[in-house]
Amino acid sequence: MKLPTSLVAVKKITSNKPRSSFDDDKLEEAAKLILESEGVINPIVVRRTSLQSYEVVDGDFEYYAAARAREIDSHKGEMIGVFIIEPENEENITKQIQLLRKSQPVLPSNEFVILDSKESISINMESRFINAETRMTNLESRFENRTNELQVNFRYEIQKINDRLNEIESKMPKPIELLEALNTLSLAALTSKLKSVNINSKTKIIESIVSERKKGKFISFSNVVERVKGLGDKTMLKIIDNFSESSK
Repeated sequence: MKLPTSLVAVKKITSNKPRSSFDDDKLEEAAKLILESEGVINPIVVRRTSLQSYEVVDGDFEYYAAARAREIDSHKGEMIGVFIIEPENEENITKQIQLLRKSQPVLPSNEFVILDSKESISINMESRFINAETRMTNLESRFENRTNELQVNFRYEIQKINDRLNEIESKMPKPIELLEALNTLSLAALTSKLKSVNINSKTKIIESIVSERKKGKFISFSNVVERVKGLGDKTMLKIIDNFSESSK
């Protein structure tokens, strides 16, 4: 089983270890080296917390150095090389972390470190503060990731609705203009359209309209009146008014 590295956006990663645990000068130096070489020689190990977010399992110093590199140059420092723990490689990576990366503390024989009560209390308070700071950082990061995911889903749903509306609109019958109707409708259809004007009783006028347009399309309503015998201005106006009402 190969163990390939993956490129992940630095902003998608969080660490449970506070940044204050590391020396700022060392982080600054490492960040500049990362930018100069455009990568880290020691990829960090991460675990997925959601579809597009991760948390550091090992390599917190490298992560914070990469985060600082991104602050300096957002383009060059945008991505970082990582090993992603997956179900199929989790056992192998975990063993390597324990054997190769975790330094074992060595205590001098017969020596003990004794803390007085005040120093112990101070350390406990500092530890609680660091833990609270870490939880707050992780909550902010997860909130940002969730907000981004919701925005993407929202835009996708809006696009689906717009596509559906456009599809429905394209299938709706378009209203036909009166002049176009006089030029294109069949005798039966034109008779039905002009029924409300009582012109259907004047079959010869409708037949004349159909016959006359064969010589050339009507270019205006006045052109219809000029070419169709028995069709006067008043009747033409009545046809226009009634056709407009029936098309609404």
